[in-house]
Amino acid sequence: MGPLRALALLMIALLFGCGSVAGAETPSAAQMMDDLMYGRGPIGGPFTLTDAAGRKRSDGEFRGKLMVVYFGYAYCPDVCPTDLMAITQALDALGPAADGVQPVFVTIDPERDSRLLADYLSAFHRSFVGLTGTPEEIRKVANSYKAFYAKAQDERSGDYTIDHSGVIYLMGRNGEYLGFMPPQTGPDRLAEVLRKYLAN
Repeated sequence: MGPLRALALLMIALLFGCGSVAGAETPSAAQMMDDLMYGRGPIGGPFTLTDAAGRKRSDGEFRGKLMVVYFGYAYCPDVCPTDLMAITQALDALGPAADGVQPVFVTIDPERDSRLLADYLSAFHRSFVGLTGTPEEIRKVANSYKAFYAKAQDERSGDYTIDHSGVIYLMGRNGEYLGFMPPQTGPDRLAEVLRKYLAN
């Protein structure tokens, strides 16, 4: 997929994926996407967050495996479950080779999701690790991945959705950034990319 098509898909996901566009507290969506597309600055890096059982988990635990990282939230109406199911189906397609891949879901809505993580992820691949933390911890990790998200208030219901980029990040066996897949990437394409990296 060419960079212009990937950028277009990212823009569509931001505008229509999970709510209406809202301002970000950190770099703008456009700036983060631009930096991600053109590889400006490091992407990823060390982190320590908390899993659904309340245990501290760090990225270092997953060395030796490819890591698939996704930033989303349990109340996301469409983009998140679609992408998580694509990751699930890709891992299923890999068969035993999927043991070499660690999928990680980082909630961008810790206020609502921290108690829901285990139940939410039970609908997807058994190897998913769900991570949460304080809003500040999540923001720091998301910024390191250039993962945009911002709350969008619904004045009628008084509730909120979260606009987010919906990117699937691929990290290498030593924690190095390998690349990203745009939102709505199909399971066949994901499996193809993962097979390529597993073979190296």
